[in-house]
Amino acid sequence: MLDNIRIEDVLFIDIETVPVAPSYEAMEPAGKALWDKKSKQIKTPEQNPEDVYERAGIYSEFGKVICISVGGISKKDPVSLKLKSFYGKDEKTLLSDFSSMLRGFSKTHTEATLCAHNGKEFDYPYLARRMVINGLPIPGMLDNSGKKPWEVKLLDTMELWKFGDYKNYTSLELLTSVLGIATPKDDIDGSMVAGIYYVEDDIERIVRYCEKDVLAVAQVLLRFMRIPMIADENIESVTFR
Repeated sequence: MLDNIRIEDVLFIDIETVPVAPSYEAMEPAGKALWDKKSKQIKTPEQNPEDVYERAGIYSEFGKVICISVGGISKKDPVSLKLKSFYGKDEKTLLSDFSSMLRGFSKTHTEATLCAHNGKEFDYPYLARRMVINGLPIPGMLDNSGKKPWEVKLLDTMELWKFGDYKNYTSLELLTSVLGIATPKDDIDGSMVAGIYYVEDDIERIVRYCEKDVLAVAQVLLRFMRIPMIADENIESVTFR
């Protein structure tokens, strides 16, 4: 499959999400009742819904997107990566801006493809669902409805690493480690994002973390495709709010 892909046609993405409310107590009564039901699937008998509310951000019905980082590669010597991040407290605006970027990229790249780590289980469906919730059209690159498998332009580095083994989950941190790629988790990890967003109010730190993940995913795919890695001096970041 990768033999038919041009690296210039690939957009690498990563998203960061948080619970829709800063705490269980701050939830609307209806949402709290629904979380009480949902949490039964993930909590232990000793825990109550409040104890596991920090995990609400991974569910699109109880969470929201606060950052989408995107990377595109140029194969001109030297190989370089340009990063863009869409972030802020207005989810609808950042989703709309991201969608506009995808539509523009699709017009100039007829074989445009998205790539994320665990994207098929998390990033892609999460984005599509939140767009529906916000009353936005789903960009063609994310909309799988009615498409044949070979028409879907969504890559997943975790799926590539499985080589058909569906019993195993390999984190991006572990995969970069075994491949000798710089870890994206040298400052924070996903479990800390909600606290940094709601308590520390430091979204720029989250953006930097998200962009590191995008870079790591890009480096992993380059390794799969036997293309030279991207040097630090050949990375450019432009953020959008």
